[in-house]
Amino acid sequence: MADKDAYVNDSSDDTHVSSAAASNEDNLKLLRDAVRSLPPKAVKDLLSNGACARCIFWLFSIHRHILSCPLVSTPVLSAILRELTETEGDVADHPNNLDRVQVFEEVEVCKICLGIMQFVYRDAKEILAKKGCAIDFAATIADVVKLEGHQIDSFSLELSLPPTIVDNEDAVWSYMKKKYKSEPWYREKFPSQSITIKDFLKLSLTNPLEMLLNVKSNPSSFRIRLTYTLSNTSPNGQHSSEMNGCSKRRKIDDSDDLKKHANVHKVEGHEVRTNSSNKLEDHMFGCLTFPLEKVSRCCSLIVQCYRTSIYIGGRYLKYSRKVSQTRWIIDGERMGEASVEEIVGGTILPMCQGDSYKFHAAGREDIDVRMLGTGRPFLVEIQNARQVPSDVLIKDIETKINSTETKSVQVRVKNLKEFGSQGWALIREGEAEKQKQYTALVWISRPLNDNDVQTVSSLKATQILQKTPVRVLHRRSPLEREKIIHWMKIERIAGSSQYFLLHLCTQAGTYIKEFVHGDLGRTHPSIGSIFGCRAEILQLDVTDVKMDCLQA
Repeated sequence: MADKDAYVNDSSDDTHVSSAAASNEDNLKLLRDAVRSLPPKAVKDLLSNGACARCIFWLFSIHRHILSCPLVSTPVLSAILRELTETEGDVADHPNNLDRVQVFEEVEVCKICLGIMQFVYRDAKEILAKKGCAIDFAATIADVVKLEGHQIDSFSLELSLPPTIVDNEDAVWSYMKKKYKSEPWYREKFPSQSITIKDFLKLSLTNPLEMLLNVKSNPSSFRIRLTYTLSNTSPNGQHSSEMNGCSKRRKIDDSDDLKKHANVHKVEGHEVRTNSSNKLEDHMFGCLTFPLEKVSRCCSLIVQCYRTSIYIGGRYLKYSRKVSQTRWIIDGERMGEASVEEIVGGTILPMCQGDSYKFHAAGREDIDVRMLGTGRPFLVEIQNARQVPSDVLIKDIETKINSTETKSVQVRVKNLKEFGSQGWALIREGEAEKQKQYTALVWISRPLNDNDVQTVSSLKATQILQKTPVRVLHRRSPLEREKIIHWMKIERIAGSSQYFLLHLCTQAGTYIKEFVHGDLGRTHPSIGSIFGCRAEILQLDVTDVKMDCLQA
């Protein structure tokens, strides 16, 4: 059986064999010391009722030094137990006697952990797999991680176990208390608190994974997730929950009555259950009783690794009136020549080696409206990025986007940087408070005069009322909105008396086109009603979007 020292290749075969032998002797001594601390009668009872060796160590909270030991198995445990009971001194001097002692056979699937702590499982193809120890199992997980090609500097290990295992834990705790609480060793050796099987397995795998991946386990954006599932049917075809007359106990929150009785709380980052509550015993254990029913099938396991979303944001400028903000398809026909979303997101995604992306922006402009000036704030959410965006990579992304151009497709980005998970919240909060500046090319049905220019310039913080524009009624709710026009000024166009440029600053969400022409009276006041004539908007540009969280 390969152990931790033997797993790492040595330059010399002799050194390798010697190291492995020494390590096996150390592991055997460690295991013998652990077994010596256990009550023999209770251990034999558990073994005879289908518990695996690791579940027994879990029950008695013997964690740290035997978690990754390759010798932990039912035969070895029972053999050591017998030796210590009958010939303790002799066996200590002659470890080979271990082979001649009658022992319990390894249970095929542990009744308590359903094979999880035996490292027995069915893989994604439903092929039965068994690993000899935690290091071997961790190596399988590490191979999956390496195959995915993620750049990692730390990892978080996540486990999802079937609810049946929680019920099994509760049942065995209840059994031990009822049968052995009067024994002298019970209070001394049987812990009043214990971590769950889930966290016991985490402890078993964390150190080997750190060694194999050469990174530490910390709160991380990179997650390794083990998902165990189990068929809900028992050998006779009935659902186990139906057979026991109860439903499975699911994850519970602080308000759940079960949690109040179970005294579940957190200690040192692991879930800990207090095992001394009579209320827990009375309330919980009508569902499953120990010894548990024989298990004929182990859990299925899916190993996944992924990175939580990363956000790369900045400001984009759009110089074309034929480019939409997002991909725009109507009845299978593409509108416009391209989109900001595809140009920007389509460049970032392959450079970060992600699975997919989402494009988020602080508001939007129509396809025929240019985004000039300081640009519009945006975020691209990259899902499961394998490449962590460094400052150099982000600069390369910016350069590549800004070199992507055809005759009529012009999109630029600036001030690109990576945002944390709070980036999305920041852009949503800032969007509601932002001010926007525009320049509109306007035509009116009569010549523009000096009084018109002065009137417009004198209007400050003007409140307008806008009903949902006719042009978007098919996709927007019919509402009335109060908006503020903060300021306006007119720039005359040389040689023209009816055309002029209108510069204005408005509250976010103001419909500018409708503010100019009035939208059949649905926006009031409007430039048309202020001038007392017909007004039409011919072109519109956004020149500034003011947001504190993404400064220009």
